[in-house]
Amino acid sequence: MKVVFAGTPEFAAVALRALHEAGFEIPLVLTQPDRPAGRGMQLQAPSVKQYALAHGIEVLQPLSLRTDSKDPERASQAAAAHARLLALDYDVMVVAAYGLILPLSTLNIKPCINIHGSLLPRWRGAAPIHRAIEAGDTETGVTIMEMEEGLDTGPMLMMERVAIGAADTTATLHDTLAALGGRMIVAALRQRAQGTLEAVPQPAAGVTYAAKISKDEAKIDFSLSAGEIARKIRAFNPFPGAHAEVNGVAIKFWGAEALPEGSTTLPGQVLAADAQHGIVVACKHGTLRLTELQKPGGKRLPAQEFLKGFPLEGLCFD
Repeated sequence: MKVVFAGTPEFAAVALRALHEAGFEIPLVLTQPDRPAGRGMQLQAPSVKQYALAHGIEVLQPLSLRTDSKDPERASQAAAAHARLLALDYDVMVVAAYGLILPLSTLNIKPCINIHGSLLPRWRGAAPIHRAIEAGDTETGVTIMEMEEGLDTGPMLMMERVAIGAADTTATLHDTLAALGGRMIVAALRQRAQGTLEAVPQPAAGVTYAAKISKDEAKIDFSLSAGEIARKIRAFNPFPGAHAEVNGVAIKFWGAEALPEGSTTLPGQVLAADAQHGIVVACKHGTLRLTELQKPGGKRLPAQEFLKGFPLEGLCFD
């Protein structure tokens, strides 16, 4: 079976690697353009491109796949990509976290199958892993689905569930789901080749949308409950990193736990900041123990180590 692969970040690269190592022929990879990254903001190739080039796979990086784009450059690149797909001998396109919308003209060339990191129809959209943790879901998983014009609305081909642990962050859950997605897409394509893969329509009930994460969401509001804040800190680890200001300094939070003890103190007030109690902050409901923090230009540190260089006793987070 010949597979065109479309994806961009590490989540997708894991699936590409699984397909390649399983022996599927991959004549072409589509991925987003190189973009500036890191402190030096130097151009960096997406994870999918890095894997493809290392294994001699052709790579295309169009800005868009919409040939009707009003931007001449985008329209030109989309037309070139469309022509390449039409000329190419392949059986199916596999899509994973590509980041570009596939227009109907692309979907109509050959069947397109998507690896989606949620239990559809819950958390359709761009950030299903973040939103599942933020909402307090106790489970998530991976759905292999047929693609159509709607946003993650296509029939389901395969689904597997994963429990969300109390300590799971987007980083840890991402790795779990990426590995699962890689195993599942290999199994799904093998079943498809045997004619045993069946499509099931998504349920009409239970639809939710996982909106793209914005940096503005990462600023912590201590007037929320301790439980809500703890989930946000886990959801925004590693990106964009939950944070709050104290004395004009933005401190990032990478780990926290909600405590049942209440407080009548102003939300954001540091109630304790020592080796015995750790860093405990008042919230509207309950209190929050911060377990891993980072100051600007510094490293992520356990609370006890952080306090050695940044005392917080008596201070209040904005």
